[in-house]
Amino acid sequence: MNPRQRRGILFLVAAGALAIAVFTAVSSYVSQVESQVGPKTTVYQVAEPVNAYSPLGPSNLEAVEVPRRWAAPTAVTTLRELQGRRVGFQLAAGTIVTSDMLIPSTDLSPTEREIAINVNAVTGVAGRVRPGDRVDIVAVFADVPGLSKQARVLTRDVRIVSVGGQQIVPDDAGLTESVIPVTLALEPKQSLAVTYAAAFAYEVRLVALPGDVGTNRADEVKDFDAGDLGGKAIPEEEE
Repeated sequence: MNPRQRRGILFLVAAGALAIAVFTAVSSYVSQVESQVGPKTTVYQVAEPVNAYSPLGPSNLEAVEVPRRWAAPTAVTTLRELQGRRVGFQLAAGTIVTSDMLIPSTDLSPTEREIAINVNAVTGVAGRVRPGDRVDIVAVFADVPGLSKQARVLTRDVRIVSVGGQQIVPDDAGLTESVIPVTLALEPKQSLAVTYAAAFAYEVRLVALPGDVGTNRADEVKDFDAGDLGGKAIPEEEE
């Protein structure tokens, strides 16, 4: 074997050793990255801003893959779990949807209906009501022609379905006010009465009830006006 051949063999051996070293280094790096990142999972994020109470679905959600160890334990991993569901507050684009953001699915009876009304810190019992609580709904009528100015119990023992996040909305004077949407489970006739009051009454209030209020409330007062104070309840059209 001449010197040139020996040098060629040495170069081949060196190149092979270098290739093995590079392969070992790359494999070690990849293994280290995989140990830090781990397997990936699919989560869903909002593709565009979503307003409170808007339904979620393929039109406003997109699937993204993230390392499983970086995903929140409550991250939703299937579109079926999100289809038609709602959140009680606005979501910015890119927000990953988690199960604790979602409004609980309805558990209405066959005769119940859901409606939502806006309350504030006073009419909503200062934020003391929670989903599952029972309340009375009282309306104060002051500006409806032909109807005496009075406070009236519209319905009793109503179940709170959900309490939304605080929102800023315009009021009748063109200013803004802070409100909290509260969803109620009502019988159809009750839902009409509450809807009417929410549209025309001066004020609609929630009245929180004790846990053991019971069902025998026949002696409770249902309405109150000037006659109860010794005056005369005059309908608006007679003034």
